[in-house]
Amino acid sequence: MDRKTLNKTYEPRAVEEKWSAYWLDRGLFTASVDSEKPPFSMVIPPPNITGSLHVGHALNSTIQDVLARFKRMQGCNVLWLPGIDHAGIATQNVVERELAKEGLDRHRLGREKFIERVWKWKEQYGGIILGQLKRLGASCDWTRLRFTMDEGLSRAVREVFVRLYKEGLIYRGDYIINWCPRCHTALSDLEVHSEEVDGRLYYLEYPLNKGKGSIVVATTRPETMLGDTAVAVNPEDARYRDLIGRTLMLPLVDREIPVIADPEVDMEFGTGAVKITPAHDFNDFETAKRHGLKSVRIMDTDARMTEEAGRFKGLEREEARKAVIEAMKGLGLLKKVEKYRLVLGSCYRCSTVVEPTLSRQWFVDVKPLAGPAIEAVEKGKTVFVPKGWENTYFDWMRNIRDWCISRQIWWGHRIPAWHCKECGHITVSIKDPLSCESCGSPNIDQDPDVLDTWFSSALWPFSTLGWPDRTKELELFYPTSVLSTSFDIIFFWVARMMMMGLKFMNDVPFRIVYIHALVRDAEGQKMSKSRGNVIDPLVMMDRYGTDAFRFALISFAAQGRDIKLAEERIEGYRNFSNKLWNLARFTLMHVEAETSGWPEHKRLNLADRWIITRLTRCAGEASEAVETFNFDEAARALYRFVWHELCDWYVELVKPDLRGERGADRKDTATGVLVEVLKDTLKLLHPFMPFITEEIYSYLPGACPSIMNTRYPEGGAVFETEAALMERIMDVIRSVRNIRTEMNIAPKVRVKCVCFSGDAGLRKALEENGHFIKGLAGVDELLISEPGERPKDALSAVIDGAEVFVPLAGHVDFELEFKRLDRELKKLLGELSGVEKKLSNEEFLKKAPGEVVEKERVRLKSLTEKRARIEEGLERIKGFLGRKV
Repeated sequence: MDRKTLNKTYEPRAVEEKWSAYWLDRGLFTASVDSEKPPFSMVIPPPNITGSLHVGHALNSTIQDVLARFKRMQGCNVLWLPGIDHAGIATQNVVERELAKEGLDRHRLGREKFIERVWKWKEQYGGIILGQLKRLGASCDWTRLRFTMDEGLSRAVREVFVRLYKEGLIYRGDYIINWCPRCHTALSDLEVHSEEVDGRLYYLEYPLNKGKGSIVVATTRPETMLGDTAVAVNPEDARYRDLIGRTLMLPLVDREIPVIADPEVDMEFGTGAVKITPAHDFNDFETAKRHGLKSVRIMDTDARMTEEAGRFKGLEREEARKAVIEAMKGLGLLKKVEKYRLVLGSCYRCSTVVEPTLSRQWFVDVKPLAGPAIEAVEKGKTVFVPKGWENTYFDWMRNIRDWCISRQIWWGHRIPAWHCKECGHITVSIKDPLSCESCGSPNIDQDPDVLDTWFSSALWPFSTLGWPDRTKELELFYPTSVLSTSFDIIFFWVARMMMMGLKFMNDVPFRIVYIHALVRDAEGQKMSKSRGNVIDPLVMMDRYGTDAFRFALISFAAQGRDIKLAEERIEGYRNFSNKLWNLARFTLMHVEAETSGWPEHKRLNLADRWIITRLTRCAGEASEAVETFNFDEAARALYRFVWHELCDWYVELVKPDLRGERGADRKDTATGVLVEVLKDTLKLLHPFMPFITEEIYSYLPGACPSIMNTRYPEGGAVFETEAALMERIMDVIRSVRNIRTEMNIAPKVRVKCVCFSGDAGLRKALEENGHFIKGLAGVDELLISEPGERPKDALSAVIDGAEVFVPLAGHVDFELEFKRLDRELKKLLGELSGVEKKLSNEEFLKKAPGEVVEKERVRLKSLTEKRARIEEGLERIKGFLGRKV
C-alpha cells in the first residue's frame, strides 16, 4: 500500500465499515481455550432483544471494549462474551401489539402458536442492537454469541431450578406480590418503579360491634377497607389500650374484625390506628401472619372488585374508591380528608399502577444464598469500583426478601414443574416427565407460569461458558475478570449473579464490579424522549464518527460522577480525530523509505529526548488509569500528549529538520523519531479510538497486519535531565510569545530576547538550542548571560532558573498602545456591566433555561479575566511612559 495516499480528509464511515469487516473476517476477537496467554474475561450485560442502542449502552460497551482491546494488547487471551436477553414481559408486549394489528390476541391464538410467533419475531427483528454494538466497535467474541433461551442456557436454568427446589430453596406458596393488572403478571420489587406523588389521606370511622364507641383509621386507599380483617394499634398507645381485644363492625360489608395490638404500628401516623388488609398490602400481610388473621382478596387480576367486595363487585379500583368514599360519607363515617404525599408503585414496563395482591407464586428463599454473597464482598473476593457502591449492595442484601420468580406470561423459561390432577403432587424434573412421580398417573400438566427473566440472567457468567458441563471455557475463564454495569441493576442482576455463582460454582462470578456513570444532558438532566434531550448514538456516529463519539464518552467517564454530555462536546472530539489524521498525513509526507525502528540514542537531540520522555510518561499514565478504571484520566493524558505536546510542540520543533535544513542525518533522525512516536501514540489510543488508529497504522512503515496484534506501550527510554532542560527552553518560547501577544506585536516582526540565568547548565542548553527559540518565538537576536543590568523598555517573565526579557523599543508605540488598550477596556467594562446586571436579576435566574444562565456565568468569568490582563498591560505601559518622561 502506498503510504502517501492517505486521504486528505478523514471519512469515518468508510474506514469503520472496512475495519469492522476486516476484524471479523480474520477472527481477531476470538478467544482460544488452548492459549498459553493469561486469561481475561468479561460477559456483556445482555441487552434485550427488543432494544436499540442508547447512550447508556454505548458508554458501557465502550468501557468494556477499551478493557478488552487494552488487555489483548497487553498479551492476554481475552474473552468478551456477547449475548442478548429474551426480556419476557417486554418481548411479549411487542408481539401482542403486532397481533392486535391483525385483530388477534394470544389467548385466541393459543400458547403454542403464540410462542411460534415470538420466535419468528425474534429471528426477524430481535437482536438489532447486536449490529449496532458491532458498529460501535465492540470487539466481542461473536463466535460465542449466547441467547438466554438457547438450548444450552435452557438446560442450565432447569438444572438450577431443580437443584434449588430439592434443597427446599425454591417453594410455592401464597404470598403478597406486586401484580400488574395490564401485563397480567407478578413483578419483583425491583421491577416496580416507585415515585412520590400527591395523594389523599382518608379518615374512616369503624364503630364497635357492641356498645358505644369507634376507632378512626387513616388510609390512602379507602377501597381496600372492603378487605380489612383487623384494626391494629400500638400496645403502648394509651388512647386504645381499653379497646384491644374488642371487635369492630367493618362498614359496607358488615364483617366483624378484631382490634389487635402490634408494636410495629406507628403511633404518629394518622390516628395511631391502622386498618389491616392482608391480601393487598405487604406490611399488613406480615402483620396477619404474626396474628393468624385470615386474608380476603377483594380484587381480581384486572384490579376489579371480586365477590368479596359485596355490592362493589365488578368496579375497577378507581371506581370503587369513589363509590366507597361516597358510601362512607353517606353513613357519616368519612371524618375528614387531607392532602398527603405518598409513594406510588408502577410497572417498569407499562407504567400501570401495581396492585399488591395475595397470590400463589414460586419463590426463592434467598437468605441462605445472600449470606455467602455478602461475605465474598466483605472479604474482597469481589471488589466494587467505586468502592462506595458496596454499601448499596450490602444494604439490599442484608434486608433481602424472598424472590418471586414466577411470571404469568407465556414467553420465557417455563417452570419445570408438573401438577398431578389425580393426587395433587408436584413433580419437578429436568426432563419432561411422562407421569406423576408420586402416584404414577399420566394425567399431569406443566405449570403455566414462566420464570422471571432475571432468573436466567443470574446464571449468565457460568451458563454461557457451558455449565452444567465442565467445559474448558469454564475452567479457563470463570470467574470472569470484570463486570461493567450501571448502578440500577446492582439488585436486579449483580447481587443475583453473586448468589448463583457462589452456589453453583463455589466461587464469585467476577473479581471486579465496575459501576459506570449515568449519562445526562448538558444541564445534568436525565435524558428522556418526553424531555426531548436524548442523544442518539447512531446519529452521533453518523455525524461525527464512531471514534469521536467513543472518546467523548470516555473523556467524561469519571468515577462517582455523572456524565454531562452535549453534542458540541462530541464535535470537539471529531476535531481531535482530524488532528490525529493530519498528524499522520504530515508524518507520511516526510517518509521516503522504510524506517528501522528507534534511532540510536546518541543521534537524538534535546527535542527528541523530550518527546520520547513525554511519550513514556503518557504510556504509564494511560496504562495506570485504565487498570484503575479512571478512564477519563487516560483520555485526558492521551489528548494532552497528542494535541499539546506532539502536535503543538514536537512537530513544530522538528519541522526545519524534516525539511533538511540541518542536514541529512538530522532529517533521518527526526523522521525516525516522529514515525516511532506516532506508532506508539496510535497503539496507546487504539482501545479508545479503534478505527482511525487501525487505518493510520496500516499506512506506516513496518506495520503488522493489525495494530491489535501489537504490544500496548509500557514506556521506553526516559531522559529526565534533558527533558527538564527542554521544558525550560519551551518556557522561554512561551514567555516571548505571551509578551508579543500582550503588546500586539505582529507575528512577522522579529524581536530581541535576553535570558539571564545563574545556572551554567541551563545557559549552555539555551545557547546550544537557541535555534528553537529563534524559530518558534520570532526572535532574531538571542542573548544569554549571567544576571546583569535589566534591558531598557523591556517586558520580562520569570521562569524556573532564568529571567526572560523582550526589549520593546522600536516595536511598540506606547502612546498608541495605551490608547488602544484603554478603548478596549472601556468597551469590555460595558459588556461586563451588562452580564453582571443580568446575573443579579432574580427573574432572569428563575426563568432562563439552565444552559443560558451557565453561558452567562462562563462569559462573566472570561470577561473578568480579560479585564485583569488589560489593566495589567495598562499599568506596564504607564511605567514605560513614566520612564520616558
